[in-house]
Amino acid sequence: MPSPSTSTQSLHHTPAQDGPAALGDDRLWRLLAGLARKHRVPAAQLAVHDGGRTRSVAVGDVTAAAKFPVGSITKAFTAALAMLLVADGDLDPGDALGDHLADLGPQVGRPTLEQVLSHTGGLPAALGAAESTGSARRYLRACRDAGLVQPPELGFSYSNVGYVLTGYVVEAITGMSWWEAVDTLLLEALGIVPAFVVEPGARRRADTHVSGHAVHAVTGRARPVAQTLSGVEAAAGALALSAEDLVAFGRMYCGGESPLPADLLDLMRRPVPGAEPFGLADGWGLGLAAYRGADADWTGHDGTADGTSCHLRVDPGHDRVVALTTNAGTGSALWVDLVAELRAAGLPVGDYELPGDGKRAVRPPADLSGSYTNGDLEYHVDVRADGGAVLVVDGEVYPELAVLDNGAFSVREPGTGRRIVGGRFLTDPATGTVSAMQAGGRVARRRRKAS
Repeated sequence: MPSPSTSTQSLHHTPAQDGPAALGDDRLWRLLAGLARKHRVPAAQLAVHDGGRTRSVAVGDVTAAAKFPVGSITKAFTAALAMLLVADGDLDPGDALGDHLADLGPQVGRPTLEQVLSHTGGLPAALGAAESTGSARRYLRACRDAGLVQPPELGFSYSNVGYVLTGYVVEAITGMSWWEAVDTLLLEALGIVPAFVVEPGARRRADTHVSGHAVHAVTGRARPVAQTLSGVEAAAGALALSAEDLVAFGRMYCGGESPLPADLLDLMRRPVPGAEPFGLADGWGLGLAAYRGADADWTGHDGTADGTSCHLRVDPGHDRVVALTTNAGTGSALWVDLVAELRAAGLPVGDYELPGDGKRAVRPPADLSGSYTNGDLEYHVDVRADGGAVLVVDGEVYPELAVLDNGAFSVREPGTGRRIVGGRFLTDPATGTVSAMQAGGRVARRRRKAS
């Protein structure tokens, strides 16, 4: 499988210049500006904390204080908020969701807080648009009706639903809305002034944050896009923050100012046994992913909102934090290049690399064709007679599906044309046949074979 491309615009440093101390503001700005031009990102922020000092730069028509929709990085904040309730004795990691949310019913109420935060609770990735735009009670009942995609603790399956429900648990315990709780209990203690892409009552806010952009794959033109997250799903993705805000949050795990005790911070970043987030990270704790680095294990989270791509990495042992915010979907490719450049400059940022070395590419078997579902999310694989194959995700076509002999697969990203990790096919050990796929960390069960 082809590996992600690295930047062609090198810093051209010499060994004598290597090391974190060489990453001054000017050098960081030149690096970020060059990568933003290459990947057609209108605006971006980069903040690096290392050696006891934070350096922050911004490119495009934004300041270092501008707020970017950080998407799923919000989940790390919601997890920390839940851990605050654990610290106060109001919640326990072993509590079942149903202990606090009776409307879920016995099946969906089974997963524990620990399982939900580590994406091992078996909850679906997301619900349909109709269920996600109504009231909280309607959402809870829709979760009950949707059921689980797999039994709790069977394995990792990334779930927005679990974090929405965690937000509702916080509300049930504190009597505050998730917005009030995350701000007053967590962010104020960290000196972070947040913005939100959606507020109570499903009010959209476009005046408090940077607009995301969709970049045309052929012309390279960036078109502004609106945020579409619903109010009922806020706890899974509603925060808008700066790169400096993300560093402030990350430093909480490095011994900096923190409203959480050290043992719970350690618990959050400790990978959970059995959580294998193939295609996303090397492991998963309670709200934080684990990434292997050259000299240390890093933790953090990635986030994609409508037209934004943001990234956070933390090395608690060496007090190192790297945060990137971008306002284009192509920011994910910028991040890949940025990691390579920072590593070359002496900052060995931890990031996920697909374990595909030594694996052989094979012709996609025709019997992979068919539909795979996770809740309302549908994946369709079409293997043609000539051996070519595509993956279709809710109507969006990812061409050139390539398969390795270990079941892993890659595809072409529609927006950028670069080859990316798609996921892997999972085999039923009892029958030896493909029974599911894990794509974007989400387990989708095979529904039917193509006729």
